Amino acid sequence: MANDVDQKLIAKLGELSDRCDELNTQLADPEVASDPTRTIKITKELGRLKRLVDPFRAFRKVRAELEESRLIVADKTQDADMRELAQSEIVALEPKHDEMLEALKSKIVTDDDAAINSVILEIRAGTGGDEAALFVRDLFQMYTRFAEKKRCTVEVLDQSGSDAGGFKEITINIKGDEVYRLFGYEGGGHRVQRVPQTETQGRVHTSAATVAVLPEPEEINISVNWDKDVEEYVSRAGGPGGQNVNKVSSAIRLVHTESGITVSMRDDKSQHKNRSKGRRIMLTRLYDYYRQKSDAQRDSARKSMIGSGDRSQRVRTYNFPQNRLSDHRIGLDLYSLDKVIQGELDTLVDALQTHDKEQRLKDL
Repeated sequence: MANDVDQKLIAKLGELSDRCDELNTQLADPEVASDPTRTIKITKELGRLKRLVDPFRAFRKVRAELEESRLIVADKTQDADMRELAQSEIVALEPKHDEMLEALKSKIVTDDDAAINSVILEIRAGTGGDEAALFVRDLFQMYTRFAEKKRCTVEVLDQSGSDAGGFKEITINIKGDEVYRLFGYEGGGHRVQRVPQTETQGRVHTSAATVAVLPEPEEINISVNWDKDVEEYVSRAGGPGGQNVNKVSSAIRLVHTESGITVSMRDDKSQHKNRSKGRRIMLTRLYDYYRQKSDAQRDSARKSMIGSGDRSQRVRTYNFPQNRLSDHRIGLDLYSLDKVIQGELDTLVDALQTHDKEQRLKDL
């Protein structure tokens, strides 16, 4: 017997299946077919829907076969051999049915996130001075190693070094299949407890860093007039310790007047490249800003985990003396921090994905 969540899920997928039929009908209309703009729009929507609708239709076929077999077994007027055959079909179909249903549950609540194959991570040092900057470097290396294990590519967009060899802040782009599902849970405050390299008394210090994860969809439907909506400031770029990276004005600072969002880019010696990178980051920040605003208006009570962690929310503690990593959102403690910091994040990410899926299913 299907529970309420399963019934809601099947009803929702049924609506998406009907929408697919409706879109296919529109594509067959000569008037639509002669309009490239409408055709492209419909084709893209169909492509997104089919990721859910195709497996749903396969599931619906298995479900119908299972129900038919159950009816035969329950019908006492049926031939004994027929009922026995139907029972054997039930034994084969039930696990297949349940497996397909679970896969659909994962797909429907993560489909939008799974479609995002590029994210921008901004990691900044918080309290703790040089030790916090070293922690930023450790997080950057941890994410880079994990990305490489998942066959993702990492590009450093901007960085600001510290005298001790860490980073005051660093911005990176990570690309790969379903990359947002891998890194989307990292947003928020990260705290480290360990003995700093400069500590002579062996005392444990607490430092902090913040991480923002900005999804970078292939299409960001945000219109920005760079001349009117954004103020641009140009200055000379400075490196670690105050040294000049170059003698020309190449550093760019962009300020979006409506939202107040600011992007500073100084990593490249080329003003053109810094402007291009800065605008790219500005678009992802604006996308995230308007998306969160839209989510809040749609349902102020719902807070899904992925993409919701802002910098003020403490999400994780890295305790080196105890070799312990604690994720405070799901109450998970892992006593394998040495492996995690080397990029082995699978156990942590799997737990976060499972929790996130359960929460989202409740909100269907």
